Formats: sequence, structure tokens, C-alpha cells
Amino acid sequence: ESAIESLAENLNDSVIAPLFWFALLGLPGAAVYRFANTADAMWGYPGVRGGQNWQWAGKWTARADDVLSWVPARITALLLALGHGGLNLKMLCLEARKTPSPNSGWPMAAMALALDIRLQKPGVYALNPGGRAPNALDTSLALKKSSKVAVAGVLIAFVAIFLKLLVIFNGF
Repeated sequence: ESAIESLAENLNDSVIAPLFWFALLGLPGAAVYRFANTADAMWGYPGVRGGQNWQWAGKWTARADDVLSWVPARITALLLALGHGGLNLKMLCLEARKTPSPNSGWPMAAMALALDIRLQKPGVYALNPGGRAPNALDTSLALKKSSKVAVAGVLIAFVAIFLKLLVIFNGF
């Protein structure tokens, strides 16, 4: 269960979002995104770490990551939905909002709905609560779906960059 949640969330954080920012703003865009995402992972938790109180840095990095991941998280969820042959988008929206994060719920909810499994963090959220408990085969299926979404993301980014270059060099 945790492996599927992590895979879905990292599909956005490590693949689709960097591709999105690269296609939009080039290498600087991808680098700024990865910095914000990595800094959030390092400092985005309240409390003392390594004898230092990083809460001041954590708030800034968490907000930056939330803003920069907003569109890509939804793109990731839509690509998972399309790769499944379509999902109930109203249900996806309802499920995605169950997590405390404004973004991580989107790819996790899409994966849960696509596999018809329940993903949960007890006492925090339950995505697709009517779904069955995940098993080892679901992890393999989630990996296959994620691989297809990653390839689609690369192709979409390539097309976006190509179109951007056409506009720049041909003045369309």
C-alpha cells in the first residue's frame, strides 16, 4: 500500500512536475522546481532536526512546493485517468481532496481509482474507501501505469518544447 502511494506521489514529484517546468521554462524552471521539492522534503516538517529548528525554512519551502506542484499534480492525475481509459472525474476530485496536502492526493487518488484499491493513512485519509485492499499484483500494475504516464509525460513535454521552438523561431 505504501509503495503504491509513494509511486503515485513520486510520479508527479520526480517525473511529471520537472518535465512540466522544463517544457515551460527550460532547465532553470526544472531546477527551481526540484530545489523547492527537495527543500520541502528536507525542511518541510515542523520541529527540530539535527539540533536546529527548521520550521521557518520549512514553511517557505512547503508553500513553494505546493504552488509549483499544483498544476503538475492534476496533470499527473489526468494522465493516470486517461491511461486507465477514463475515470469518474467528479469522484477523482472528491477523493483527491481527502489528503492534507493540496497536491499529493491527486495522483494517489487517481491510482487508487484506476486500480480499484483503497489507499489509506489511518486517522488521516482513506482514498477510494470502497476499494479492496491492495496486494503485490497491484504494485506491479501501478508500476506499469506509472511507466506509461512517464512516457506520455516525456512525449507531451517534447511536443510542447517543439511547438515553443516553432513559435520562437518562426514568429507564429
